[in-house]
Amino acid sequence: MRTEDIKAMISLLDDNDSEVVDIVENNIKNLGKEAIPFLEKEWEKSNLNPVLQKRIESLVHNLSLENLSKDFFKWKESESDDLLKGLWLIAKYQYPDLKIETLSKEINKVQLEIWIRTQEKMHPNDMVKIINEVIFEHFKYEPNIKNFHSSSNSMFNEVLTEKKGNPVALSCLYILLAKKLDLPIFGVNLPNLFVLIFDYPGYPFYINPFNKGQIFYAKDIDDYLKQMNVDPSDKYYKACTNVEIIKRILTNLSFSYQKIGDEVKQNEVNTLLEIFK
Repeated sequence: MRTEDIKAMISLLDDNDSEVVDIVENNIKNLGKEAIPFLEKEWEKSNLNPVLQKRIESLVHNLSLENLSKDFFKWKESESDDLLKGLWLIAKYQYPDLKIETLSKEINKVQLEIWIRTQEKMHPNDMVKIINEVIFEHFKYEPNIKNFHSSSNSMFNEVLTEKKGNPVALSCLYILLAKKLDLPIFGVNLPNLFVLIFDYPGYPFYINPFNKGQIFYAKDIDDYLKQMNVDPSDKYYKACTNVEIIKRILTNLSFSYQKIGDEVKQNEVNTLLEIFK
């Protein structure tokens, strides 16, 4: 559709006839994300028309959510090896203009500091010690105990900015760094907790980023499952997939909105979760 036609259509959102507005909104929705820049420009010019602004905001949000759903489906089907992209897509729900490069730059800063301190042929325990020093002492990341259920824990840009996160958020930082450092560190999806496995051949052990990278072993998972009254299962001792990680973060995000009574956002996140079922 021509630019002039799109602009003319958007101008009709201000019509007094509700039927006309409904038809125009449906036509704009059919245009998809192509219409978003035009809607945003019109919003900037309509500061004295709150009704029109509200209609435009609603359309932009719905179009962005629809586009985000498509991106999530594509990620799940063919791009799930890229954990950072999955985290970026979640953050885009709240920050649609966020660039993935913004996240990459912060990860690279931490990775560089680790690289400076490492040597060849280091023992896995010593490697973890350095990573812990850099993350928790140099960059001062910490567990977000005070706001454990906050939606900020699911927005990776906020985690990187505030230097706080829940178990899965801090674990994601660890996983992304490990991939850059070519270390076999992956997520482990425990009940009510998310930890890491350093899957070193013949010497596997576990890491708890929510406790400043504390090292522990399979017997400790045995004890934890007993305390939780959960039957042991292989999935609690082995690496989970990136798809499972993103699904867990979206589940946490949905619960965050439920806790504060934001039913609209909860339902929207649940719609995204349907992609992973």
